[in-house]
Amino acid sequence: MINKQLLEPESIVVIGGSNNVHKPGGAVVRNLQSGGYQGTLRVVNPKEDEVQGIKAFHDVKELPPTDLAILVVAARFCPDYVDFLAKEKNVRAFIIISAGFSEETHEGALLEQRILDTCHQYGCALIGPNCIGLLTRCHHSVFTKPIPNLNPKGADFISGSGATAVFILESAVTKGLQFNSVWSIGNGKQIGIETVLEYMDEHFDAEHDSLVKLLYIENIADPDKLLYHATSLIKKGCRIAAIKAGSSESGSRAASSHTGAIASSDSAVEALFRKAGIVRCFSREELTTVGCIFKVTENSLTPHPSPLSSHLRFAIVTHAGGPGVMLTDALSKGGMLVPPLTGAVAEELKSRLLPGSSVANPIDILATGTAEHLGIAIDYCEQMDDIDAIMVIFGTPGLVKIFEVYDVLDKKIRECRKPIFPVLPSVSTAGPEVQEFLKRGHVNFSDEVTLATALTQIMKTPDPARFEVELYGTDIPRLHKVISGIKENGYVSPDLVREILSCAGIPLVPELVSTSKDELSAFAEKVGYPVVAKVVGPVHKSDVGGVALNIRSKEVLAAEFDRMMQIQDATAVMVQKMIRGTELFIGAKYEPRFGHVVLCGLGGIFVEVLKDVSSGLAPLSYDEAYSMIHSLRGYNIIKGTRGQKGINERKYAEIIVRLSTLLRFATEIKEMDINPLLADETDVIAVDARILIEK
Repeated sequence: MINKQLLEPESIVVIGGSNNVHKPGGAVVRNLQSGGYQGTLRVVNPKEDEVQGIKAFHDVKELPPTDLAILVVAARFCPDYVDFLAKEKNVRAFIIISAGFSEETHEGALLEQRILDTCHQYGCALIGPNCIGLLTRCHHSVFTKPIPNLNPKGADFISGSGATAVFILESAVTKGLQFNSVWSIGNGKQIGIETVLEYMDEHFDAEHDSLVKLLYIENIADPDKLLYHATSLIKKGCRIAAIKAGSSESGSRAASSHTGAIASSDSAVEALFRKAGIVRCFSREELTTVGCIFKVTENSLTPHPSPLSSHLRFAIVTHAGGPGVMLTDALSKGGMLVPPLTGAVAEELKSRLLPGSSVANPIDILATGTAEHLGIAIDYCEQMDDIDAIMVIFGTPGLVKIFEVYDVLDKKIRECRKPIFPVLPSVSTAGPEVQEFLKRGHVNFSDEVTLATALTQIMKTPDPARFEVELYGTDIPRLHKVISGIKENGYVSPDLVREILSCAGIPLVPELVSTSKDELSAFAEKVGYPVVAKVVGPVHKSDVGGVALNIRSKEVLAAEFDRMMQIQDATAVMVQKMIRGTELFIGAKYEPRFGHVVLCGLGGIFVEVLKDVSSGLAPLSYDEAYSMIHSLRGYNIIKGTRGQKGINERKYAEIIVRLSTLLRFATEIKEMDINPLLADETDVIAVDARILIEK
């Protein structure tokens, strides 16, 4: 629980506060005082009479009633302190900096549980243990530095790691990113990242609250809560970016199906973020850069650009050709546009710049360009209808001071309707000028390619999905009847696979499974040669030689039947009408706490080797399915390239949506893959599928 005593305490006591500011207890007291805390600050230290100018209490029994207690003492003492303070001193909020709890030993976990039980008994808020503290505009209850600039419209930052929070703040401060609050949740037994988001969502005030939330997550304890409140905040106008650490495939559970195994915990995280509309980041620099982009575009670009909308068009103004070229390349690679500037307006702009200047876009005002030339170029970009935003690259070789250049840039950022992204690379040679620019409330992107990469992440993040579940024609009663009739766990037979998929209306290639050679031969005559024969029984048919393609006669089919029935574990042979098309893949895996993660991609080598897949969390909407398809590296093959026709993208999306809906009502399905689906410009048909049932 999060309460007023935690957020706006009228009194704070530091248990273990000291005069040594190089230790956590002393650093907390120092930060509280230097941060201008307006309430009553108390300190308990049995060995000191005065701590940093504050009269010290030698024993907690001497304390008057207090709102918030910050504990910086050995773990073994914390449960007794919490019990006494909650019971006798009416303390209703605790921040426990101390380590040595569940993150270390079983005994530590027991100490932590005692603290949690006491907090529940008395209705106390608990941050930690094992954290750096809580930083708000009311009180700086942290022992670390840096302390960033705080204002109501700065970012809210929530971190599952104290040390990482410090490093992220270091990265942010150098860019000028400001904060409203910093939450270090530590072990997060009571107040985790999801709890903080829940509080921010339920108490959201669009006029006064920060619209930017940055997250560093090590464990998603409650995916549903995270999804619900992140989605809700984004729909209210907020923007959220997050790092999820520890999501590598090596940490995922092993799976018996080699294609289903791609759905690691990382895929679940990717799917959750996609569904919520959270921008996923993979480094501290990327997270803080995304945060800066959010601040630059807060009032100018759409709150949450969709990858399905028209691409953003940028003008680049620079006095250094190389960085302009690199930025152009990086933006283009991310699908954004740097349109050429031509015509009378371009010629007029060129006439007002120094001879030799280029206005093709990037607009190069030359190394000798002045503050006036920069202002002129920005003004022309502001007037151009085919430009959405402006990027300004301006540094110095250390020969001149450029205060007046940054004065112009400051003025234009405040005046222009279009967002301006300042790329000021000379943080060493023009350090004082950059710092003065940041003090005016601006941010700085010192590296142009990092900026473009972060923009790409934002632009490819879809809008939050709807919460409503639509059936899309899925026959739920029939599905439940089929699954309830399955008595044993394991991969189900081909006929049951067809029946389950048909409940969702997923088109299937004509096929027959039989142990009769004559029956299969008659079926092949009926559907027409060529046909495909596959062994039934072994899970990985290709690995045991259990697939024969392009069979064109009754005699060849008979020979393949005889051969396949000799394969170990073979129980029958399946014959299918052979069809051609682009190979696609759809897979799914049930992840505990997350639900079904649905994967899509191109089939064959794209799945097995390149792992070019996109993930979503069931159930999926059509918008989510299209977003998944469009985010594939091989999307140009789906769309059609080099004279080849594309596939029927609408039908592919429809199958993804229908499959995800089916999975929503069949948690017994633990793994599934349809590989391949064969697609052309008119149809998409499932050729082979496997379903693993565990009840």
